[in-house]
Amino acid sequence: MSLQLSQRVQRVSLSANAAAKSRVTELREAGRDILDLTTGEPDFDTPEHIKQAAYAAIERGATKYTATPGVKALRLAIQRKLQDENRLAYELGQIVVANGAKGIIFNAFAATLDDGDEVLVPVPYWPTFPDSVRFNGGVPILLECPLEHGCKLTPAQLEAAIGPRTRWLILNSPSNPSGAVYSAAELQALAVVLRRHPQVLVLLDELYEHIRFDGGQPLNLLNVAPDFKARSLLVGGVSKTYAMTGWRIGFGAGPQKLVQAMAVVQSQSASGASSVGQAAALAAFEGGLEFLQPQVAAYRERRDLLVQALSEVEGLQVLEPEGGFFVFIRCADLIGRSTPGGQVIDSDNDLVDWLLEEGVAAVAGSAYGLSPWFRLSIATATDSVAEAGKRIASACARLKPRGAAA
Repeated sequence: MSLQLSQRVQRVSLSANAAAKSRVTELREAGRDILDLTTGEPDFDTPEHIKQAAYAAIERGATKYTATPGVKALRLAIQRKLQDENRLAYELGQIVVANGAKGIIFNAFAATLDDGDEVLVPVPYWPTFPDSVRFNGGVPILLECPLEHGCKLTPAQLEAAIGPRTRWLILNSPSNPSGAVYSAAELQALAVVLRRHPQVLVLLDELYEHIRFDGGQPLNLLNVAPDFKARSLLVGGVSKTYAMTGWRIGFGAGPQKLVQAMAVVQSQSASGASSVGQAAALAAFEGGLEFLQPQVAAYRERRDLLVQALSEVEGLQVLEPEGGFFVFIRCADLIGRSTPGGQVIDSDNDLVDWLLEEGVAAVAGSAYGLSPWFRLSIATATDSVAEAGKRIASACARLKPRGAAA
């Protein structure tokens, strides 16, 4: 019997990040010295008080099903977090917990998109954005945000892209993969456009909110345009700030009608999030952020090391990230060159393959919708980041210009 897959699942693809990580594992198991700069995952451990809260939850038997929207105590803690850290007030019924931020995003699109509805996705993007849209029958409208604009969406682009089927705009700041951070003035300018189109909802991905290199507080559209609260979904979680990627706890805060519909979707798919994970997240939100400053300082140091090393490399143009833990590099001037073995670099995928041969694992910009670029993660040991910069510089210097003799 021939197994027929659905058209829905054939619209999406396996995460390029996961594929890159798998390749690194294979090469390391084969004895290769590979510096892994692919993974968007803090190299710091989950703080001890959070782990202790998980142990205690298990000991007291908090291992049963939870309410679909999330444990009440956790949602109350999220409510306080949003007030204290984001300066935003939400009712408890406007907050829902899911199995990671991906679950929140997927549920939101499942609850709001009909076939053919459009979602505006600034490029470069986190791959989950367009694929979640496609899986739910929507059409991602990709808006390229080039280096010259700091990889950020402009009001003119936004105005030109909005049409009768536009349902959502996605804003991710600090951005994965670019590290771009929207200023208050830039957000206000986008709000001016959006006010002319009240049918457009706004998804605010705030996962990297506390990993900023300007020392500032988290800032999003709702801080500068409070009137958008009735049409915005704020997406947050514990994975990046608290180094809890494997705990799989995300949350959404938005209009109650939307949040309730998202809970309905979740009730028939994943049910409630992990009881133990929610207990750990509760401890995270109640435990303060004192541990975070040294981590952000480490990310800043790594950023500076990598940006300095790569900015001096002929053929590379580095976008200095303002937040997050990635460095995004344009490599257009290396396309067409060849390796010492004669392999022509025809794309960013080819360049990433060449860097892997030289001992550095990166992810091609094509995975994020923008080529020819590549992304490097600085969520790894500082010494590894410094060494990676040296290896990349050496590998690029060894590429021969088009037409050069072998």
